[in-house]
Formats: sequence, structure tokens, C-alpha cells
Amino acid sequence: MADPYSTLGVSRSATESDIKSAYRKLAKELHPDRNKDNPQAAEKFSKVTNAYDLLSDKDKRAQFDRGEIDADGNPAMPFGMGGGAGGFGGARPGGGGQRGYSARDFQGFQGAEEMDLGDLFEGLFGRRGGPAGGAQPGGAGFGGAGQRTRQAPPRKGADIRYTLSVPFVDAATLAKQRITLADGKTIDLSLPAGVDDGTQMRLKGKGQAGPGGAGDGLVVIDVQPHPFFERDGNDVRLDLPITLDEAVNGAKVRVPTVDGPVMLTVAPGSGSGRTLKLTGKGFTRKTGGRGDQLVKLQIHLPDDVSELAGKLEGWRDTGNPRADLGV
Repeated sequence: MADPYSTLGVSRSATESDIKSAYRKLAKELHPDRNKDNPQAAEKFSKVTNAYDLLSDKDKRAQFDRGEIDADGNPAMPFGMGGGAGGFGGARPGGGGQRGYSARDFQGFQGAEEMDLGDLFEGLFGRRGGPAGGAQPGGAGFGGAGQRTRQAPPRKGADIRYTLSVPFVDAATLAKQRITLADGKTIDLSLPAGVDDGTQMRLKGKGQAGPGGAGDGLVVIDVQPHPFFERDGNDVRLDLPITLDEAVNGAKVRVPTVDGPVMLTVAPGSGSGRTLKLTGKGFTRKTGGRGDQLVKLQIHLPDDVSELAGKLEGWRDTGNPRADLGV
């Protein structure tokens, strides 16, 4: 079983920023869209994503460091009891069949209500808190005669906590997410507008069974980083490479968006750093509507510039592009 720190190539003292940076670098190299003919890259991408899913969650990372869960997020059971089939690892919540995207296992007994032993003794010997720590008068058994003890309501079952890894594009477009619960049932979740890392969804009655009814399922959303897109509030940012010819003469170029590719007009004389806006191509706001996609142009020169240098021989740009920097 691979160590998640080794999978991402970071030390155990790595910061959140170090972990995110390492994941983004590996995700760009191994993303299936860039390695369609390399199944090994897809497998590595899945492992890298799972490692990031664990280490980017503060609670899970702490549990792993303490040896409470393994690299797959399953409880590390004592006395040799594993978290696989027949153990207490629970169901593997699914990710809708998408490679590398899956919800994590419910985390053992995390989020479960603790047993109050006082309530247990209350049921046996009457109400607590009487003189000198004894039972109050009127309780059943030792509490006195003729009075009833107030019974505590039956306790609900414990909540079960899930972490659902949601692909960046799915979060932006609010695509339904499939998750397999601890009882083996599969449901499709509708993501809420404004969904972000840490967004919590409560599934009534989907927790552990109890005398007072079942607890709830608590689904915490983990929006995955994307190889090209970056979130900025409700907007999506993208650095778009263009050729020198496209920058000088202008062009219509294809641009990826969370809704699919669109055509974008680059005006003649557009320089690196110029930002263009695609309206309504961002994340859905809580108040309705969507943010925008902000496209930052980056002029890309060919690897071999000898032909370009020949065409520019004898020409010099007399402008000062660094004037605004005071140099």
C-alpha cells in the first residue's frame, strides 16, 4: 500500500501549499486527457488523486499520521482486523464511475455520538445528582417510593461522515455526483449553488441505526484542482498560449471552458498579460447566475526562432515595455 507522502513526493512536514503544488504538477503530467495512449499514466493519476484527497483533508491527514487510518482512508483496526470486506472499513462511496474521482470511505466512528455512561446508570438506579452523589428521591430502585424517574428520550444513531471528491468541472457546472453509502445503497446528489471546498451536505436518516432513529449522513465536498483552470471566487481563470502571429495579426482561437470549447477573438496587437472575459462561464453563485471565465493571453514563441529572427533582421522595437516599472 503506497504511502501518500511518497506518492506526491513530499515530506511528512509538508505544508498545505506544498501538497497542493505537488499535486498540481503531477496532475498536469499524468492527466488522462494528456496521456490517452498511456494507461499507466491514468493509473498513476488515480493514485496521485487519492493521495491528495487524503493529505488535503486536515482531519484525515492527522488520523493517518497517528496510524488511525491507512492510505486508503480505511480505519486501522486493532487486533489484526482490517478495513476490507467483512471488516469495519465500510462501503467505498463511489465516484460515478469516473476514473480517479471517488468519494472516500466513511471514517470509522468519526462523528459518532459518545456513549454517556451516566445515562446508563440513570436507567438502572434512577436520576443522578441527588445528595452526596446518590440518587434523587423518587427514582426507581434506590430513589424513594411512589415517584417516577424522568426517562431520557431514546438516542438517535451516530452520524456517518463522508468526503466526496468532486471534479473541478463538475463543481462549476453542478453535475450530479453518485455516492455509495455505508449500507451499500447508491444515490445521486445534486450539488448546491456556490459549492466549494468544505461545503457540507446533510442526508437525513442515512447514518447509523439507533433506538431513536437513524443518524444522518454528513457529506463534505472536496473540489479537486484542475490542470488548466483555477478558481477565483465564482470566476474561473485560464492562461491561454497564443502564437506571435495570432498576437500581432489577431485571430479567432478555440478556448477550453467548463462548458466545453468556444471560439474567442484575439484583437490585433494583443500582448502577453492581456485578459479577456467570457461571460457566464464560471461557477454558479449562491444568489443565482454564474461567474465569468477570465482568459489571460500568453505569447508562445516557437522552439526554433531562427526563421523568425531572419524575418526581423534589421528591425528593432524602439518602445520601452518596462516603463511602468520605472526602469
